Amino acid sequence: MKIDLNCDMGESFGQYRLGDEAAVMPFISSANIACGLHAGDPLVMRSTIRLAKVHGVAIGAHPGWPDLQGFGRRDMNLTADEAEAFVLYQIGALAAFAKAEGMQLRHVKPHGALYNQAARDRALADAIARAVKRFDKDLILVGLAGSELIAAGLGIGLRVANEGFPDRQYNPDGTLVSRKNANAVLESPEEVAVHAVALARAGIYFAGPHVHVETLCLHGDNVHAVQNAKLVREALSKNGFEVKAM
Repeated sequence: MKIDLNCDMGESFGQYRLGDEAAVMPFISSANIACGLHAGDPLVMRSTIRLAKVHGVAIGAHPGWPDLQGFGRRDMNLTADEAEAFVLYQIGALAAFAKAEGMQLRHVKPHGALYNQAARDRALADAIARAVKRFDKDLILVGLAGSELIAAGLGIGLRVANEGFPDRQYNPDGTLVSRKNANAVLESPEEVAVHAVALARAGIYFAGPHVHVETLCLHGDNVHAVQNAKLVREALSKNGFEVKAM
């Protein structure tokens, strides 16, 4: 059995570094790299790509709303045309750095509020999918398992990857518990590892069909990010899963 283990990375600025990405990178198979609008800057984008290259980690664009102050975690109400343009802009920016380093983008995964809004808003999901396809029809669109973003990708002929979150709590309908709630994030690395194996084995169950999960996401800004990555990778291996890029 194979599964991808991804992590949100490059969410830093200049000399400020958020989390120990060099310590996380050896345990993951894919890196979602911030593209400068919710976090990241040109130097961080380049250095994160270089780090992924050293460790043989696949890279993807991690576009967000243009919201540096809110870290891309505040809902925005842009038109579909605006959203498509912002996503395309960010993919292109990261792809330029990837090309300069002899690497190629493998996937696109929206960040934060853009991701969560697109999980339920089909018009926004369609705009994101169009941006991805217009840039490169071979890119994989990553979205919340069973969400409108996955449906939009499939509807436009893209390859998709249903995503699960070992370090987050779920609502009964399959959406993520809001970060405004105290219990939204799992704090124990051991609990995160157990949850990762459960998601890899059983996928997501909610009001509707069962959805298989192709990729698992860990958050690089989690205070336990390194321990989470280490224990999740070990737990997946012990339970017969080969961690491999999507």
